[in-house]
Amino acid sequence: MITPPDIDRIIEMAWEDRTPFEAISVQFGMSEAEVIKLMRRHLKRSSFELWRKRVHSGISSKHLMRRPGEMGRFKCLRQKSISHNAISKR
Repeated sequence: MITPPDIDRIIEMAWEDRTPFEAISVQFGMSEAEVIKLMRRHLKRSSFELWRKRVHSGISSKHLMRRPGEMGRFKCLRQKSISHNAISKR
């Protein structure tokens, strides 16, 4: 069962351009299709459509295989570490 904080984190990770679907899969065990269903269910229609357009526009690097080689792992400055969704707080 996915908790509301988990849903919020999955949506946040899905919106981030440099967080690949594979990272969501590792942390939450959700496939890309399941993330898309979750986003469709929890976002307004217009927000979902903007997100899907962004993911498929080439701006986003949501798939590891499509990433340029020089693009490394992104780590948000406000997070010290993420380990199975255990986010350290300031």
